[in-house]
Amino acid sequence: MRPIGFRLAILAGVSLLATAVSAQEVAAQAEIDENEGLIIVTASKRAATLQDTPISVSVTTGAQIEQAQVRDLLDLQTLVPSLRVSQLQSSANTNFIIRGFGNGANNPGIEPSVGVFIDGVYRSRSAAQIGDLPNIERVEVLRGPQSTLFGKNASAGIISIVTREPQFEFGGNAELSYGNFNAIIARADITGPISENIAFSIGGNINKRDGFITDLASGSEFNERDRWGVRSSLLFQASDDFKIRFIGDYDKIDENCCAVVNIVDGPTGGAVRALGGRIDSANPLALTSTTNFDSENEIENYGLSGQADLAVGAFDLTLIGAYRAVRSFTNQDSDFTSADLIGRNSAETDIDTYTAEARIASNFDGFFNFLLGAYYFHENIEFSPQLSLGRDFRNYASLLAGNIPAGGPLPAGPAYTLLERIGVAPVGSLGGAGQGVFENYDYRNRAISAFGQADFSLTDQLTLTAGFNYTRDRKNVVTDVRSTDVFSSLDLVAIGTLLGVPPSLAANPAVNPLLGLQALQFLPQFLNFPNAVEDGRTRDNDLSYTLRLAYKFNDNISGYATYATGFKASSFNLSRDSRPTRANFIPGSPVTNPPSSPVRAAGLAVPNLTSGTRFAGPEDAEVYELGLKGQFDGFGFNLAVFQQALKGFQGNIFTGTGFVLANAEKQSTFGFELDTSFTPIRALNITASLTYLNPTFDSFTGGSALNPTFGTVPTDLSGQRPAGIPEFSLSVGGNYTANLSDTTRLIFHADYQHESNVPIAQGSNISREVESLNASVTLALGGGFEVSAWGRNLTDAAYITTIFPSVAQAGSLSGYRNQPRTYGGLVRYRF
Repeated sequence: MRPIGFRLAILAGVSLLATAVSAQEVAAQAEIDENEGLIIVTASKRAATLQDTPISVSVTTGAQIEQAQVRDLLDLQTLVPSLRVSQLQSSANTNFIIRGFGNGANNPGIEPSVGVFIDGVYRSRSAAQIGDLPNIERVEVLRGPQSTLFGKNASAGIISIVTREPQFEFGGNAELSYGNFNAIIARADITGPISENIAFSIGGNINKRDGFITDLASGSEFNERDRWGVRSSLLFQASDDFKIRFIGDYDKIDENCCAVVNIVDGPTGGAVRALGGRIDSANPLALTSTTNFDSENEIENYGLSGQADLAVGAFDLTLIGAYRAVRSFTNQDSDFTSADLIGRNSAETDIDTYTAEARIASNFDGFFNFLLGAYYFHENIEFSPQLSLGRDFRNYASLLAGNIPAGGPLPAGPAYTLLERIGVAPVGSLGGAGQGVFENYDYRNRAISAFGQADFSLTDQLTLTAGFNYTRDRKNVVTDVRSTDVFSSLDLVAIGTLLGVPPSLAANPAVNPLLGLQALQFLPQFLNFPNAVEDGRTRDNDLSYTLRLAYKFNDNISGYATYATGFKASSFNLSRDSRPTRANFIPGSPVTNPPSSPVRAAGLAVPNLTSGTRFAGPEDAEVYELGLKGQFDGFGFNLAVFQQALKGFQGNIFTGTGFVLANAEKQSTFGFELDTSFTPIRALNITASLTYLNPTFDSFTGGSALNPTFGTVPTDLSGQRPAGIPEFSLSVGGNYTANLSDTTRLIFHADYQHESNVPIAQGSNISREVESLNASVTLALGGGFEVSAWGRNLTDAAYITTIFPSVAQAGSLSGYRNQPRTYGGLVRYRF
């Protein structure tokens, strides 16, 4: 492998040849200067032209979102190829990935590597990030570690959503859209003055749609939309130098989501069908599923925030404070068959988040400017999941276990109930409906950080930037997890000795026939913490920094070179697969006389306890990046070439009943991003963006992967390419405006997204290739009226987004498929 410096030098040379290409990368708070025709941005927290902003950041404006008919954040990735968004098993779980790095959904103990901010307020979990927002001004995607300009450190990147401030002129917007699957979206907002110095805005939205996946057993429709929200804002503009904005919002989701398709119908399928259950067998692209009850996804998300901005002489002071709350309840038929194997898989989650930020920025005319800030984060999470067995599970387990023939050393009859027949377990106790695991996690996180950066204008063309972020993070977790599954609590090694197996051979499956039943012990007892060995705490401190040189070649071309680090604190595994580390506990039965370990020495070992991870250590990000920006009449470009790495990347792998949380010693990605925009005539604008990624697990000795029977097994992934990250991602779009009269316009829009073929999961040969063609045509009439027709995924491309081991069905594989073609019409009135 060639050294990093060599590859960056080669691609720096390529970037110097790219001035014939153009870019559409705008940054935070972009606006058009009508006199100069320049794009003014403040991605670096101060006003500058796009060309003079040396940061890799893309923006999708509110107008672009409207034209592309982006229905929610899941659709945003069609416009930003370096961003990937996927919805997982519930409406509350959405994963954001930038440059191949991202995690955090499914497991509330993990903060995402990609931070999401809405109007400057950090949203710590995906359930608080996915609500529809009225009057979006822009959505910005900052790529790479972000620390010196944001108090909340983000190791992979940031998504910043900005809504429009209240205006001092009355105005508003109302729209109604109807599409296939009976999709109805209604949005409205109004803004105006209350007095000379006070303005308001209030908006609301409703998003409803029938499901696009039909349940063959019940006839219910899954993957529906049923959400609404309101948002109000009040702006006090005391003077040009002082303003305060308050925002209050509430949104609610109540949906039947998310349907699972069967990819591989393994050896357990026959047992399911013998019980009268149905499986839509080996039909991965089906728009059908089979369950015995509907899913529940009830999410409330609300909060209050305030931001004050004060200019005093050459200094700008900003204060932001916020309280956010999420209340969610989810429940689903997790065996995804019409048999009642898993009776309940529910979770109640309460999240309360308090944040405060203060920063001061200078506006000196001279050689030096700075930004300095402080940030406080306080979060409490109460998480109470439970998984219980259904009424068919006992018979299902008996079918899988088979029968013990007569005449042998063991009593004849069903193998699963053998332990009842020999008196080890009460008669009728094994596999009873309602048995399961009942969990309660109390999570507390406190973090403070100081951050800032300084700009030194070494010459009229050359600027040096140096920034830092110091973070101090403290987490505490208390667990109360109980397993009532009688079969999972039995020590089959010890019971084997009762049946006459020599203790030295009791752990040998070839000698102890009971060990063949261990696959049915998937809800073992849990070692709660804190305990005498584990304190349930993490304590992290980190200093991240940024160094950048920016050079303006001429009025049209500028470039930059950046070295930056980032950080994400340790994350706890809040799932039933949270285990003590092997350093604290060496698995084994007391019968086999395993080596001593701290857990066993303290008398804390419970039957069938295994080792694993309680938490994953922090992520440390590092990026080398070269960028070149050009802006000319009619075209512009933005090219970024980078080598980015995360040491300690927090991998969160679903096992079928819980999650394995582990650190990859190092995961790195070499790649480039090219964003272009071309306007050959005033009526036509064409954009094209290309992302190339070449990721590697440089070292991941504690990884996990699917084995040939689709179980999740420990695997050394060092040297492998991480699954799910496409080599190439492409987005192409265009707008053409035809002026039919002085007051009437016809606007055509089309965009296309493509991701190259890539394995979906580690160890799997099942792959995904993404394409999405979207289009709209809008007739803008006089007086603010607009009529549109739109379509998304017009080619009806179908693919699997995620795969995982089927719950309680060893050898079977399940997954989620993408959304099919949608289309409809829209009427909008602006005033």
